[in-house]
Amino acid sequence: DVIGKLPINFICPSEVREELDVGTYKGYLSVEPNWLSVVALANPFDTIALITLDKGEAAVIQLAQEQNINYVCIDERKGRRIASAVGLNVVGTLGLLLRAKTTGIIPAIKPYIDQFEEYEFWFESGILRKVLIAANE
Repeated sequence: DVIGKLPINFICPSEVREELDVGTYKGYLSVEPNWLSVVALANPFDTIALITLDKGEAAVIQLAQEQNINYVCIDERKGRRIASAVGLNVVGTLGLLLRAKTTGIIPAIKPYIDQFEEYEFWFESGILRKVLIAANE
């Protein structure tokens, strides 16, 4: 819900929505924010992208290119590298939380990081340190 309060229009490809649904079937929390619009890809997948990325990251990058969107939200390292390599600006979950803190939407990031760890959503310790330092936490 925090991310939806940011002044950003969030869209995701159908492939990411499918990944979220699979997670729900496997027992993870259901993720169905009303601030997230699902958009189908206009073109078939680039087969080279599917060799190097999972379907979700490949779809995010392709959708951004099809819709002329400059920013993507990707947490996985390989997806982040490839998105940057094709000229996209990449932000992850922690970056969105940092923006939420700096805009006054939330008072602290650390409680959210603790929640992520409860659900086995892990971040590299170096990135965590940098974000917490940037957040003055």
